[in-house]
Amino acid sequence: MEQKTLYYGGNILTMDDHFQGQGVLTQGARILGVGEVSQLKAQAGDCTMVDLKGKTLLPAFIDPHSHITSLARTVGLIHLAGAASFEELSERIQRHMAEFAPQPGEWVMGFGYDNNLMPGCRHPTRELLDRLCPDNPLLISHASGHMGVANSAALAALGITDQTPDPDGGKIGREEGTRQPNGYLEETAFTMLGSRLPQPDFAQLSKQIQMAEKTYFRYGITTIQDGLTRESEWNLLKNMDQAGALTADVVAYINMVDSQKVLEENQKYLHADGHLRIGGYKIFLDGSPQGRTAWMSKPYLGEPADYTGYPIFSDQQVKEYIRTALDQQTQLLAHCNGDAAAEQFLRCCEEVQRETGKNIASIHPVMIHAQLLRRDQLPRLVSLGMIPSFFVAHVYHWGDVHIQNFGMERAAFISPVHSAIQAGLSPTFHQDTPVISPDMMETLWCAVNRITRDGVVLGAQERISPWEGLKAITINAARQYRQEDVKGTIAPGKKTDLVILDRNPLTCPVHELKDIQVVTTIREGQVVYHA
Repeated sequence: MEQKTLYYGGNILTMDDHFQGQGVLTQGARILGVGEVSQLKAQAGDCTMVDLKGKTLLPAFIDPHSHITSLARTVGLIHLAGAASFEELSERIQRHMAEFAPQPGEWVMGFGYDNNLMPGCRHPTRELLDRLCPDNPLLISHASGHMGVANSAALAALGITDQTPDPDGGKIGREEGTRQPNGYLEETAFTMLGSRLPQPDFAQLSKQIQMAEKTYFRYGITTIQDGLTRESEWNLLKNMDQAGALTADVVAYINMVDSQKVLEENQKYLHADGHLRIGGYKIFLDGSPQGRTAWMSKPYLGEPADYTGYPIFSDQQVKEYIRTALDQQTQLLAHCNGDAAAEQFLRCCEEVQRETGKNIASIHPVMIHAQLLRRDQLPRLVSLGMIPSFFVAHVYHWGDVHIQNFGMERAAFISPVHSAIQAGLSPTFHQDTPVISPDMMETLWCAVNRITRDGVVLGAQERISPWEGLKAITINAARQYRQEDVKGTIAPGKKTDLVILDRNPLTCPVHELKDIQVVTTIREGQVVYHA
């Protein structure tokens, strides 16, 4: 029989109606009790005593939206996040080329550049990449994952020429006055490349998935999402699960556009209770607000008066996707950044509900990002039983860009968490990793303080309390996955998925929330990370 463990001597936030226990008793993968230490000790008999020494114990954090397989693929890539000039970007690429010395013709890939940090907010060009990497196909991805830049060798390898038309929902950048590709690829022109790029073998990808898991564990997360799973990603995760190689709980959302057969052929994984489960379907309805491809109802500043970004699908297509999910009683996640994309999802859900007589709330629909969701739209989420999952760290990372793109009035309402809570919703928070690191404490700091990189307070009226923020990454996230019976709070019978922080988020100064460190992450009773 597994040894019992009693945690005591610190702050214990059960996330259950502000209840704070003195101790938590666990045995293996399950929590046995919460309460007075003396009573738990009497209940346990012989047990391991763990003194928290004033630290804070909470339920482990739950990732409501990210892409673990995409994060895994960034292992070994050129890391370009934070590069603030073309010179710095060039130095990183050159350093990588010198260190790894790829063979001529071998693909080289980078991830995480942000044109908003570059002079004039310009993207790198094909010519720049050609100078840096003349003998290898080179493709670098924007931090949003919605666009990127390829050099001439990569364009040739991908078959992109002056004769290649722009795909629906995307754009191929062109040299001014010609149809010659300039290397820039946007939305579907970029995102559809995945199947045409060379893939590492199974052994290497398995190792990279395990490395990615450790990244999440370092931030206190034990339930991880794969937010757009195609057949290749599914086969990788499934084979790892069958080999017992997954440590975290991974929830996959199948790409509804081209991979529905994955769900149809793997029904036993739908809502399974193991390390791998299928949560439902995922669709994209628009692009990126910082990349000016999110679909808005009003124009971007500094663009032609009729430019509002653009949709990915027609209403008819969106309604068909919703009907399929509803008929199969399968959860649907929809990426909506702009308010027009949010409007399309709400409108189509309402119309399908009216036409079919079936309750949309029965499939727990989720609006992913919900960045520019408007106040007048919030009550409609409530009536549909829809959950907004906010990328609230945008306030810090791209808040200043949003002010430039939308003006202060619209930018101040980005990620309207307080208004969502006031409307009766239970929002969740995510980082869309690998867009940014899955740092839940930074996200909590962003939601509570709402300060941009330049120090601008962006929408003070949308600030929330630390308690409300903690709920978004524990119990609310568990409810999003419909797993609140086993996760999200510290209570008898729930999983021993726990995180220990070096201080209490409810009592430390709010400006220090981002400095809180994860000391230990516990997954089903086993320590998977210790600082």
